[in-house]
Amino acid sequence: MSRLSTVGFAATIFLTGTLAYSASAQSGNKPAPSGQVKVGPVAPPATDAEKIKSAMSAGPASIAANATIVDMATMKPLRKGTNGWTCFSDLPTSPGTDPMCLDQNGMLWADALMNRKDPPKGRMGFGYMLMGGSDASNTDPFATKPNGADKWVDTGPHVMVLNIGDQFAGYPTTAANTKVPYVMFPGTPYAHLMLPVK
Repeated sequence: MSRLSTVGFAATIFLTGTLAYSASAQSGNKPAPSGQVKVGPVAPPATDAEKIKSAMSAGPASIAANATIVDMATMKPLRKGTNGWTCFSDLPTSPGTDPMCLDQNGMLWADALMNRKDPPKGRMGFGYMLMGGSDASNTDPFATKPNGADKWVDTGPHVMVLNIGDQFAGYPTTAANTKVPYVMFPGTPYAHLMLPVK
């Protein structure tokens, strides 16, 4: 879903994501090594404690520690947060490990995606997927499995700039190389910039 005027903004976001990766690694949340995304099948977390741990692994400890935690499978809140961030546990229907943390604008974007409506204009969001992610498609926001000869889009640790509209000139719009910044869901209201952090 992992996982937010970006040409000039991208360098700042990439640096932010890199610093977040470093802080996360130093604090005990160890992102999946780049190129080693855990792919199928990965046993999803079963207990509430495991789901909370999974969700917290998605972002830097400084954010995850006070974030609201939600079970991605059921959308059940597991813990109320205080900092405006929401972290989701691993999605059990994908083959890889893909918990994520979203800021408040990111949650508005996610709500629009889940309800198939346009995200609010002028509300760029940010998200972390420091354990990586698996997506059924790079072009279809609603795909639940790859179509035809397509494969799962497996991305290493990354941050996402959500609700970017069409402000992504110069970035690839395919996931041919997930180790460089690229656009997921181009040409849709849910286009977002994927920025690897390692």
